Amino acid sequence: MSIRTVLVCEAQVPFVRGGAEFMVREAVRAFREHGYDTELVSVPFKWYPKDEILAHAAAWRLLDLSESSGRPIDLVVATKFPTYFVRHPHKVAWLMHQYRAAYELCDTPFSDFAHVEEDVGLRQRLMELDREMLGECRRRFAISRNISERLRRFNGLDAEPLYHPPRLAPRLHPGPSGDYVFTVARIESVKRVDLAVRAMPLVDPPTRLVVVGDGTQRQAMEALAGELGVADRVEFLGSVDDDRVLELYAGALAVVYTPFDEDLGYVTLEAFLAGKPVVTTTDAGGPLEFVVDGENGAVTEPQPEALADAINRLGANRRAAAALGEAGRARAQGITWDGVVEKLAGTA
Repeated sequence: MSIRTVLVCEAQVPFVRGGAEFMVREAVRAFREHGYDTELVSVPFKWYPKDEILAHAAAWRLLDLSESSGRPIDLVVATKFPTYFVRHPHKVAWLMHQYRAAYELCDTPFSDFAHVEEDVGLRQRLMELDREMLGECRRRFAISRNISERLRRFNGLDAEPLYHPPRLAPRLHPGPSGDYVFTVARIESVKRVDLAVRAMPLVDPPTRLVVVGDGTQRQAMEALAGELGVADRVEFLGSVDDDRVLELYAGALAVVYTPFDEDLGYVTLEAFLAGKPVVTTTDAGGPLEFVVDGENGAVTEPQPEALADAINRLGANRRAAAALGEAGRARAQGITWDGVVEKLAGTA
């Protein structure tokens, strides 16, 4: 099949911009640069109360994107839940994630789903529908091996991992290491910024922690730094522009990134492209597909003491830290949009 027209689908929470939103827009840009006539299809998403979840899935199922204004659409690329409910004869999934709260996060502090009667039926229905809707796809890819493994474990479906570069990839660059470690993330419970903050009383001065990002837990994290007596060594910058992010990556000693079971984690690749080692944890998920302990970063237990020890070792041997960062840079530079477009379009 010769593909000329492409639609990339996103479920977007109004006023929220993060990795998912950047990814679909970068995918549209990449398809256009490769000569495909491409548009973004976006439908708002709301996950609460819980009975809204199936309603929003049904909204996507009502959409037939096989043509527009009498013009055939050759390819539809579905991304995260519930975009893959859309109807199209040549639907391809590039799975960012399913509705995680009903899957691997169920019955954890990061989800409002629990193994209780009122949630079991909805959770089971979501899994059944996902299996059916994703099973319709001509081809299935996932943005990481972690997501592929979840899909196989929960739904019995296979998907090929297909990595893509982060949005800032062309502009990231190494720089001299400063006296701080850097983390950038939405400040929400599942991102576990608190691990880095709790590590700081055990981190040798003058090393500081610089945090970029905002979220519902920001005030709690600022209060935690005060309670631990490290408010003067932990700086919360909130949301900053791209130029400032690039500058902070370039000047960091290392990047600390400790989410819980992350889908992929752009931060890992961004840090590597800036020539910085990444300190992560054994349960971080996606970052573990790139970070190899002692080769391009440090993988520790998800404990403040272990994180502090890794940071202190990097601070004590900056030459070794720089070598780890260079190894990471070599790894990340091999990931390009060319390979993504070729796979999704079926030309590879």
